[in-house]
Amino acid sequence: MKILVVGGGGREHAVIKAIKKNKEVKEIYACPGNGGIASDATCVDIKATDIEGIVNFAVEKGIDYAIVTPDDPLCLGCVDALNGKGIPCFGPEKKAAIIEGSKAFSKDLMKKYGIPTAQYEVFTDREKALEYLKGCSMPIVIKADGLALGKGVIIANTMVEAIDAVNSMMESKIFGESGSRVVIEEFLTGPEISVLSFTDGKTVIPMVSSMDHKRARDNDEGLNTGGMGTVAPNPYYTEDVADECMRKIFIPTIQAMNKEGRTFKGCLYFGLMLTPNGPKVIEYNCRFGDPETQVVLPLLESDLLTIMKATTEGNLLETEVNFSSGSACCVIMASDGYPSNYKKGYEIDIPQELTDSVYVAGAVIKEGKLLTSGGRVLGVTATADTLKEAIDKAYSKVEKISFKNAYYRKDIGKRALLKTEA
Repeated sequence: MKILVVGGGGREHAVIKAIKKNKEVKEIYACPGNGGIASDATCVDIKATDIEGIVNFAVEKGIDYAIVTPDDPLCLGCVDALNGKGIPCFGPEKKAAIIEGSKAFSKDLMKKYGIPTAQYEVFTDREKALEYLKGCSMPIVIKADGLALGKGVIIANTMVEAIDAVNSMMESKIFGESGSRVVIEEFLTGPEISVLSFTDGKTVIPMVSSMDHKRARDNDEGLNTGGMGTVAPNPYYTEDVADECMRKIFIPTIQAMNKEGRTFKGCLYFGLMLTPNGPKVIEYNCRFGDPETQVVLPLLESDLLTIMKATTEGNLLETEVNFSSGSACCVIMASDGYPSNYKKGYEIDIPQELTDSVYVAGAVIKEGKLLTSGGRVLGVTATADTLKEAIDKAYSKVEKISFKNAYYRKDIGKRALLKTEA
């Protein structure tokens, strides 16, 4: 089989490493890929948002199956366009990807079908949004409606911060047109849980739960990032919580999308918060999370490509989906200064024996050398029988990898460990 993976980050590298295990896979192409992915796939210089370019390439190469992972191409209709040329895909069609593409849509969906989430209001008029804030208690959450590279959410602790957030989104357009409409919602408290799931639009099979670490610095301080590390499973996601989520959130969401004529196939990501009143949805994503994928897939014991094809073909219920009972930890090695200003172009040294467990997010190859090219550079993952062992192994690997200006958090998994030892 010839496989095309659309995207070019650590998530895509993890997917590619997993599907390479399938013996039917003969060639893997990545659009655009990156310098690290180039060791596992043929990288093609086509942007993930260049839908026409991707489709033309897929047709030219005779691609048998495509995997579209980033939010932008999914919301732009990449799956629809490839399907239109007879190429089956993993990932939702445009009409279903709106569950991430519009926060207003997803909030309205949850309200309509009684899926637990934070109270909210949607605004397209800045003055009305500012007037609404006057009756809100702080802190409050303000979200740009559309995609904003995962950065379109501001938690305002004071009224001044809340007003600034609305003005910056709706007037200054810091997130472009994504902020033309904003969602203002109640601030929820409790442990956060990420649950990725496979679904063919009828059956939903949750993957191993995980815990992300969004803040740039230790002790959850500093700016929000795309994620500085993850552990799996999440100790707060007990069997009772999982059962409640399946009954009140997962199945109702799939059914709601079907009723709306927006059947979802692919990976549906549930961003949850375990509040004092039970689990509630913070957000949906229409694809694998990054870096959650880098701890979830290493624990998958079944064949990933077989599962993906089952979501496309609608026979997920009859397909084996098994995960290890062990644990995984991923530590992100970033360029110091991320997510603000950082320098790049430094050579990366990864010992050969570690390459199977390193997922490259931001790197290029120049003159035969692997150089840093982004904020998040590498995801370094380890699996083990226990969470403590997985964390220790991951950091042991990190210490053997080097590049100038490297930065990583030293406390990935600390909160999870405290919970398991409580």
